[in-house]
This record gives sequence, structure tokens and C-alpha cells, in this order.
Amino acid sequence: MEQLVTQLISAAKGIWKYRWYSMVVSWAVVLIGFFIVYTLPNNYQASARVFVDTQSILKPLLSGMTTIPDVEQQVSIMSKTLLSRPNVERVMRMVDLDINAKSNQDKEAYVNELMSQIKITGTASHDIYSITYANAEPKLAKSVVESLLTIFIEGSFGDKKQDSANAVRFIDEQIKQYEEKLVSAENAIKDFKLKNSSLVARGDGDFGGKLAQAEEMLNQARLELLEAEQARNSIKKEIAGEEPILEGDNTRTATATVNPELDARIEALNKTLDNYRLQFTEQHPDIIATKRLIAQLEERKIQEAKARASSTTIGRNYSPVLQQLKVALSDAEARVASMRARAEEYSARVARLRSMSTAVPEMEAQFAQLNRDYQINKANYEKLIASRDAAKLSGDLSATTEMMTFRIIDPPTVPLKPTGPNRPRLFGIVFAGALIAGLAVGFLLTQIRPTFVSLAHLREVTGLPVLGSVSMNWTEAEKRRHKKSLYALTASFAGMLLLSGGAFGLLLLKS
Repeated sequence: MEQLVTQLISAAKGIWKYRWYSMVVSWAVVLIGFFIVYTLPNNYQASARVFVDTQSILKPLLSGMTTIPDVEQQVSIMSKTLLSRPNVERVMRMVDLDINAKSNQDKEAYVNELMSQIKITGTASHDIYSITYANAEPKLAKSVVESLLTIFIEGSFGDKKQDSANAVRFIDEQIKQYEEKLVSAENAIKDFKLKNSSLVARGDGDFGGKLAQAEEMLNQARLELLEAEQARNSIKKEIAGEEPILEGDNTRTATATVNPELDARIEALNKTLDNYRLQFTEQHPDIIATKRLIAQLEERKIQEAKARASSTTIGRNYSPVLQQLKVALSDAEARVASMRARAEEYSARVARLRSMSTAVPEMEAQFAQLNRDYQINKANYEKLIASRDAAKLSGDLSATTEMMTFRIIDPPTVPLKPTGPNRPRLFGIVFAGALIAGLAVGFLLTQIRPTFVSLAHLREVTGLPVLGSVSMNWTEAEKRRHKKSLYALTASFAGMLLLSGGAFGLLLLKS
């Protein structure tokens, strides 16, 4: 500690030796600094504060109908990107600063100056944003703040509106594509139905159950046919045992008489034929068999009439039992023909269903695929329609002023008093710098032209013992000159203090 104090004392003595040099440098720094600070142009700061109200009643009312835009995030992003280069260039055009730019370098300098001097602060929790800008021209500062405020408000609406318009345009293109797909799918289903109308018209397509039912009915018809044939054969056997023999002949011939029952049978068959014609075509097996049976009965009636006309004796020799058996045989023949036709019809149905059962699964698979593609395209089409409506509504919500309201708390005004530069502080810095510069110059001169100011310093540097010293014996003239020099130095320092104090006082009075 003692060594440090000794070094400080030695440095102070060395600086005192070059005190006039230090004073000259201090005065030079003070005068030049004060002149520069005084001639600095005034800065006028314009500012504006705006409150963004994002609590809209539309949010709960439209919740679930569309995508509610995040207006808080939207405003926050806009506030952070307000000082982007495109926005700053737009501000230059709005306040006519681009007219002063003669070259690209000037334009770049204006842009950088604006970006560095514009300040935007805000609190996301309270949605209050401040915009400040300082310039030597107060009207220009106000115009810049107004332009920034306009861009901030417009940008909070315009971007989302443009995004929604792009989304609607894209969805419209997709809707057109799906409309074409729907038309193509509908035409494919129509062509398929026309091509396979006989299979599609059958409804459920349970051909396995239908085939089993048809086979069961075929077996039943065959069983009934077998029973009818056995009954017919039994009647034939009885007729063979009961047929009479004519008196004038040795051969057995069948005779016929006019029989009312035969006419009733023909009439019943005609009614049956009429019912069949209401249900089937002329090629139906039942109709064909009935017509054949009617023809046989008609032929039999004609033969009986001829037999009665040619011989009346035959009627006397014809047995009533045989006549009843003949009628029963006719009925049995008709039943056999009907059962045979029914069996053939069921057999044809079974064959047709068997052939269809192999083609229907493939047809059903193709139809299911066509219908599935159509349903998928239809569902996507309906979703796109709903998405387009939601996008339009979302875009309208983003652009409407009802979702967020801008309330200007402090509008930008032309400042009457400059906000800068802070000349008192700068003067204080200049004065302190002058003192430091004077001391630094004195210390530098002691290093350039070193001298020993004490015996201890000499002993420390040389490392040699010091035997003694010779004191300076000042004359009266030297003492007076030394005092004058000290008075002059004091007056010079006092003048520098008075000058600095006067400058401070003047600036304080102006402010």
C-alpha cells in the first residue's frame, strides 16, 4: 500500500511539472466539445399509443361454426414485423422521403436510419402498443408515426383476409375436380345399371336362398308329377279291365257319348287358361299344357258326337263305370301334363339361378366398388363445400373490425420542445473528458521525458545508494514568478469551471 501511495505521489508530481500542457489540452477539449454539443441539431420525438381490443362478442357466437382467428397472435406478429424492410420502404414513400434519395446508397441510408430510430414497445397482456420516432423535423417525425400507425392497423386485417382468399381459391379448384369425379362416378353407375339391369333389378341378390327354394320346389313338383303319373297308370289299368265288347264285332272299341261333365271340364280349363294369361305369356309351360289339354277334350267331344250319330247301339252297350273311368283318366292326364310343365319350369329356374349365382358375386363386387368410390367422392365434395363456407366466414371475421377494435390513446402530434440531444449531460461528459485528457497528457509527458521527483524514486530506479541531495535555493524573483504562474493556473482552471457552469445554466434556462 505504501509503495502504491509513493507511486501515486510521484505521478502527481510529474503531472504537476507539465501542468500548463495539461491545462491547454483541457481548455482545447472543453471548447471544442462545447461547440460540437451546442451545434448538435435538435431532435423532436413524436409518439403514439394504441389499444387493441380483442375481446369480441362474435367469438362465443360463432364458436363451432368456423375457425376463429387468433387476433391476439395476429396483432402481436404484426407489431413484431412492423419494422420489416418492406414496411419501412412503404413509410418512406408515404412521407416522401424517397424523393430525397438520389441513389441507392441514399435510399439504403434512409432505410437503415429509420429502422434504427423507430421504437415499438407493447405489452401483450394489456394489448397497448407505443410507436416513437425522433427527427430534427417535427412534422416529419409526426408523419412517420402516423404512417406506421396506419400500416399497423391495416396489416392486422389485410394478411388474414388474403390468406383466406387464397384458401377459398384453392378449395374452389378442388371442388371443381371433385365435381368432375362425381359426374364420372354417376355415369359409371348408370352405365353399369343399364348393362346389368336384369341382375340389379332383383333387389337383395340372395341367390343362394333363392336357388335352395327353387330346388325344393322342383323336388316337390317332381314328386307330385310322379304321384300323378302313378294315379293315371292306375286308372288306365282299371279301364283296360272294364271296357265293353260290341255285339256285332269281336274287337273291343271305345265308344263315346255326349257328356255334360266333359263340357264343364272344358269350361273350367278355359277359365284356368284365362287366369294363366293374366300372369304369364303364351310361351309359359302351364299355358301350353292347358291349351293342349283343351284341344284333346275338344277332339274327344267331336269323336263322341260322331260315334253317337253313326250308331245308337253303341250307347246302349257303353258302361257307365267305364265312362267315369274315362273322365278320371282325362283329369289324370291333365294333371300329369300340368305337373310335368311345372317341373320343367322349376328345372329351368334352377338352371337359370345356378348360372346367375356365378355371375352375381362379380357384379355385386363391381357395383360395390363403383358405389364406394362415388360415396367417397361425394363425402369429400360435401366436406370441401363446408370448408369453403368456413374459410369465407373466417376470412370475413379476420377482416371485420368487430373482431378487434383499435383505440388510439395518444394520437401522434407535432412536438413543440425537442427531446434531444441531452446537452447538459453531454456538457458534463465533455468537462469530465477535458479533465481526464489534461491529466492523461501530463502523465504521457512524464513517461516521454521522465525525471526523478524524489530520492526514493531515484534509489528505486537505479538501485544505488543515495548519499545526499542538494536543495534548490529560490530567489525572490523566482518565487514571485512561481506565485504568478500558480495564480494564472488557478484562474485558468476557475475560468474553465465558470464557462462550464454558465453553459449548464444557459441550457437549464432554455429547457
